[in-house]
Amino acid sequence: MIRVLLADDHAIVRDGLKRILAASTGLQVAGEAGDGDQALALVRANDYDVAILDLSMPGVAGLDLIKRVKAEKPQLRILVLSMHGEQQYAARALKAGASGYLNKDSAAEQLVGALRKIAAGGVHISDAAAASLVAGTRGAPHDALSDREFQVLRLLAEGLGPTEIGARLHLSVKTVSTHKAHVQAKLGLGGTAALVRYALEHKLL
Repeated sequence: MIRVLLADDHAIVRDGLKRILAASTGLQVAGEAGDGDQALALVRANDYDVAILDLSMPGVAGLDLIKRVKAEKPQLRILVLSMHGEQQYAARALKAGASGYLNKDSAAEQLVGALRKIAAGGVHISDAAAASLVAGTRGAPHDALSDREFQVLRLLAEGLGPTEIGARLHLSVKTVSTHKAHVQAKLGLGGTAALVRYALEHKLL
């Protein structure tokens, strides 16, 4: 039996995932969390085979959540299930410690197949993303950003100010401003408006 932890801040999404997994033999939802902090607490207290994590949740989230989960339980396999485009995020998620990445638009059969593959020790990403990784292609200038700089860029593009970003990422306003300056320098962009345009053009939102 493959024991699965579901972590998503939308109860409707969790219910849908539970129905999909319940209809599949050999899969058991052994825990569920509505935010990153709950997910971490469950990981610390229990043993799961695979954790399905959403990238955008309250509390610890995104790449930080993946890294912290792997720090707690290095053997735990992680499948990222996200609304964000795979080509923008899959490589970063795998680098952070995930074993797979699936877009929420994917069919139920893909989810079950990805779970089984990951639980067996494999890695799951789309053929297009795999080809890009194997070829070692650099898709865009934002690939050169660190994970933290990438997070700051996304949150700026969502309309958050430095104070809100600092609270979200547990950073000082000064540190956020430093990351923003690094992002602008690496992307060759002027101000926040230019960063927002860049994020929209590259489908980072």
